[in-house]
Amino acid sequence: MKVKIKHLICLSGLGLLLSFLLPVNVSAAVFGPDSWEQYRLNKTNNPVHGGSVDEAIRKKYPTDNQLRATPVVVNDTLYIGNHNTGSLQAFNVKSGERLWKSSAPNWVHSEMIYKDGVLFVGYGNRYYQENGNRGTGESGVLAVDAETGETVWKFDTNGEVMPTPAIHGDHVYITAGDEQLYGVNRESGELDWQFDLGSIVSMSSPVIEGDTLYVGGGGSAEQFHFNAINLANQERKWETEFDQVAAGLDDVPPVVSETSIYTTALVKAEGDNMYEHMLYEMDKETGEITHKESLGTGEHVKNNKSGAPVLQDGTIFVGSPITQKFYAFDTEAKEMKWEYEGGVNKAPPVAYNEYVYFGNAAGDVFTFEAESGELVNQMKLGGTLAPAGAIIMNEHYISGSQDGNVYIHPLEDIRTLSESELYTGEKSEEFTEVSSDQANAGDSTSSSDGSEESSNSNTTLIIILVVLALVIFLGIYWYRKNSGKKNSQPK
Repeated sequence: MKVKIKHLICLSGLGLLLSFLLPVNVSAAVFGPDSWEQYRLNKTNNPVHGGSVDEAIRKKYPTDNQLRATPVVVNDTLYIGNHNTGSLQAFNVKSGERLWKSSAPNWVHSEMIYKDGVLFVGYGNRYYQENGNRGTGESGVLAVDAETGETVWKFDTNGEVMPTPAIHGDHVYITAGDEQLYGVNRESGELDWQFDLGSIVSMSSPVIEGDTLYVGGGGSAEQFHFNAINLANQERKWETEFDQVAAGLDDVPPVVSETSIYTTALVKAEGDNMYEHMLYEMDKETGEITHKESLGTGEHVKNNKSGAPVLQDGTIFVGSPITQKFYAFDTEAKEMKWEYEGGVNKAPPVAYNEYVYFGNAAGDVFTFEAESGELVNQMKLGGTLAPAGAIIMNEHYISGSQDGNVYIHPLEDIRTLSESELYTGEKSEEFTEVSSDQANAGDSTSSSDGSEESSNSNTTLIIILVVLALVIFLGIYWYRKNSGKKNSQPK
């Protein structure tokens, strides 16, 4: 028995030594989550993932047109679609290399949501047809192979799909400018069922919790209402009419808490072209409006008229294009915690730990202490930061801009540096503006830097396992052989 224990200890030590000596980082952390199944990742509209990474990334990825969709990061790949051109692109987050580029038939304001190796993205524009449907030209959803950018299937609708679709089970759920909710089979792209919502959905991306889909709609003064649809039995759970609302309810992706739904909309105020911006709270089970909070009045704006809320730790953070302010609302006390005048803003904020980050149409990023509203920093990132909001992945701030670039910086830079320090100061030496040649490097290939790294890691892992198995096999063989010799010796 002593010999056996000694041999096993030796073998274990040899295997452990080999695992340390082989040059591979098998457990290297990926940058983002492994799926992204609805607008801004989750029901709180607050897309935050991970803790930190070893290496800070400071880059700017160029695309061919305005960016009005929120970037999506899955594992080490960033996916983004363009406004006018409808281009769809994938970048390696760490190297900045563009892995592939393809295109949709119309504008892309939808996020490129992801599950099981396939991306789903809506397309369409905001112009109205003669029949009243919103969206001219081609409208619908593409399913795209996440590795190659090739189209898997295409589903046509009779109105724009500017809202981000949502994945639930075996289906992709699509809200559109033709007043319909579509339940499309995720694998085949075939329509399994559809539901008449009774109102146009402009930019109000549906939010799914459990078996219930929540979405706001509009189109006319008589059509502004909010729906909760039971996806299990394909029936309306409840519907709330907003008879005083004049605009915006169809533009806002709602937030879902444990007990309530939050959204915003505009009601007409006194004076020409003047509107009051309202924050609404609804009971999640009944749809009853349980609280209204005025964000103030201001002049009507074109497009993206009502701010999209974000929820963190019982606080709603929201910006108003009408009042040109940022707000923090306490959902328990039902009162405003703080507000700040930050200029025209149309993008949802993002909150992480003790800070909240707002962007505006002038390209400024504001960092506030989430609880007190104290301004920590204001710096200019670049372009117009609207209507897509930023995301936070592994302590990095990632934002698309109407200047056509995706920006990524460590949160510490956003909190502490000015624009000049960001691009010309000490930290700027680490900043990489990815050239067109670098970005185009992946256009002709279906694989990438990231997939090669993954492939190499997998190959090395297999080698390690084979070597360990061989060592164990030889050790057992040697032990049995020597043990047999000892047993055969005369006593």
